[in-house]
Amino acid sequence: MGLLSQNAWQVSIGRFVLLIVAALLLGLAIGQVQLALLLALAGYVAMSLRSLHRMQRWLGSRRRVPPPEDWGVWSDVAHTVFERLEQERSRKHRLVRLLRAFREAAAVLPDGVIVTTLGREVVWFNEAAERLLGLHPRRDRGARLDRLLEHPRIRSWLEEPGFPEPLLDVPAPHDPAVRLSMRLIPYTRQQQLLVTRDISNLMRLEQMRRDFVANVSHELRTPLTVLHGYLDMIDPEDSPEWAPVVDEMRRQSTRMARIVEDLLNLSRLEAQAEVVPERVAMGSMLSTLQREAEALSQGRHRIVLEARTRADLSGSTQDLHSAFSNLVSNAVRYTPAGGQVSIGWILAEGGDAEFSVADTGVGIPPEHLPRITERFYRVSASRSRDSGGTGLGLSIVKHVLNLHRARLDIASEVGRGTVFTCRFDAAQVWTEGMQEHAA
Repeated sequence: MGLLSQNAWQVSIGRFVLLIVAALLLGLAIGQVQLALLLALAGYVAMSLRSLHRMQRWLGSRRRVPPPEDWGVWSDVAHTVFERLEQERSRKHRLVRLLRAFREAAAVLPDGVIVTTLGREVVWFNEAAERLLGLHPRRDRGARLDRLLEHPRIRSWLEEPGFPEPLLDVPAPHDPAVRLSMRLIPYTRQQQLLVTRDISNLMRLEQMRRDFVANVSHELRTPLTVLHGYLDMIDPEDSPEWAPVVDEMRRQSTRMARIVEDLLNLSRLEAQAEVVPERVAMGSMLSTLQREAEALSQGRHRIVLEARTRADLSGSTQDLHSAFSNLVSNAVRYTPAGGQVSIGWILAEGGDAEFSVADTGVGIPPEHLPRITERFYRVSASRSRDSGGTGLGLSIVKHVLNLHRARLDIASEVGRGTVFTCRFDAAQVWTEGMQEHAA
């Protein structure tokens, strides 16, 4: 920027001092010192105002040219402003290029991406969102999502506060044959992302898997029935040397029959979209569960029933009994003799209900807890076979609770025992209004 801009203050002060000295000498020469100083100051102010005016015009100009260097201190100020403006322009261009690159990348994603405000108003969406959700770029920007996506499940999901759990398997607005999954993700303090994905192929594969398992399980019933019949015809007393073999065959065939029944039950639950609500009498069910636990235990455990409420549930009595019975039988099987199994039923704060099964058994290592409800997942394969389990009980429990909009919480400590808690929302607790609705 040159010597002038580097020493702008020194140059400006030097010019001012020279101007004052010259005016003072001129005033002494003509005998009008005050007048000479006044005219010098007025001239200096006029020059400063002229430089300020030129700087204002330069700032208002759209031409990206550096300012002249003959304005004194104003040149230094102008150069500083020019450098800052150039830096801001450069950063702005980088941000624009980066934003353009992100938008181009988001535009070609196979998943639909919608940027919305916290009030669910559409700010921007990509081409995949147009295709999957039937959105129009000019018509739908600025509109509310709950007005664009009118499916009842989607609207109720969008009305939930915060960022709800991902929504799985909902039909596309323009084509019910297309199945979608949706997820809300925090984006900035004022915006969020709605990511939607076409899962039609996954759902078709899942349906094929369910059909295959159901068909195979159904076909296995006949040969197992025949095998049971022939085994029952064999009298161990006629061939004592074959008695251990026959007993093992009976035990294994019985176990296979239970696996087949559990697979069929699981396939039915997976194919079931919802349950027909009925009043589930929890008092009689708890008594039944206690009797089943005592029969399975055969006096080897202490079975405790702790029912602190008389509230009933709304749902399927058969399915809920199947889920609760699985939890109780697992607790008995995996609790050593002399241990305790506690069955609890309470009404929590807010009207929620909790069914729990606590044991003093071997416990579950923490690394196994996230996968414990997967079908055929075993913490210990040998221990499960010895106890007679099929590996499908907790998977059945999970599906039954999902149908009843409930959740399963597991707390366990190795060597101390495990607590399984089924938590039901207040909406699932039976009321007289539900009775009128069911009627």
